[in-house]
Amino acid sequence: MSVIKELLSLVLIIISLASCGSETPQKTSGTEAVILSTKVQEIITADTAETQAAQNTEKENEETMLVLAINGTPLSVKWEDNESVQALRELAAEKPITVQMSMYGGFEQVGSLGTSITRNDVQTTTSAGDIVLYSGSNIVIFYGSNSWSYTRLGRITGMTDSELSELLGNSDVTLTLSIE
Repeated sequence: MSVIKELLSLVLIIISLASCGSETPQKTSGTEAVILSTKVQEIITADTAETQAAQNTEKENEETMLVLAINGTPLSVKWEDNESVQALRELAAEKPITVQMSMYGGFEQVGSLGTSITRNDVQTTTSAGDIVLYSGSNIVIFYGSNSWSYTRLGRITGMTDSELSELLGNSDVTLTLSIE
């Protein structure tokens, strides 16, 4: 919508400048008006198509909600909008993904997905609740902090650090990813 406002402002400025400096008002010819109208319509159509595509992607993501459960208990997660999460969504759509997680380092649970997915690792300092992809094939959930090169997948929400530590820091857990 802002593109339309910008375009209309630009058209008004051009018309104003075209009429500046002349004693008689400048008229736009019929051909110029049609060309201008066509350009405005093209921009409106492109803006509408972009908006529709974004709404369709958002709707698809809502329809294929990725659900994470630890030991059978669903957790609230804010998933990243990236290719890695989309790959997990696609895998979980085929069948639920079950990962046997193991405690590691006193601050995380790590488990193999059994396959490699798209990754985009960047140096990251994690905190309790962060869910990341390590080496393209391991999912890691933190109940502490670490700094390493990971691909962010999401973040567990609605739990305190101590609740996360209680859930993840006492024994190995089973992670399940499914589509709801």
